[in-house]
Amino acid sequence: MSTPGACDSLSNQELLALNGRAPEAVLAEISSRLLARGQMLATAESCTGGLIAAACTDLAGSSQWFERGFVTYSNAAKTELLGVDAALIAAHGAVSEPVARAMAEGALARSHAQASVAVTGVAGPTGGSAEKPVGTVWLAWCVDGRTHSALRHFAGDRAAVRAATVRLALEQLRQLLIR
Repeated sequence: MSTPGACDSLSNQELLALNGRAPEAVLAEISSRLLARGQMLATAESCTGGLIAAACTDLAGSSQWFERGFVTYSNAAKTELLGVDAALIAAHGAVSEPVARAMAEGALARSHAQASVAVTGVAGPTGGSAEKPVGTVWLAWCVDGRTHSALRHFAGDRAAVRAATVRLALEQLRQLLIR
């Protein structure tokens, strides 16, 4: 079953509040939830270039719950490493809901993990368009056999867009694991 826009429950104010919450606290909760479930996590990242995986592995003991990360920056990498259909990318673009969802599902299919998070977006400062301006990010999560997705438009420079993406990806994963 799929749930488009699952993280719409997080308002822009809540996203801004994540700045004050230590990523370590979010990751500690993610790790304890995954360990309690006997599950592992896989990441599939484009615009963040491995920052989510790096944040996970910054936590000591992460090898008990973090299975692997895929950095699939190019379209070819999305197809080769995650099994994202090239026709899907051609039809919707790499920065799209169908591709983000396929990345999250591909990360599960090509790993030993039971939960995943995927991100694809335009971090800037170039590469945006009228349809997908800089700051456009699609995120997707697979948890408990369901794929959830969300579209966000983050403000700021490249570093700010990437940091906001990592924060949202982890915070929403935490929320999905407590449901």
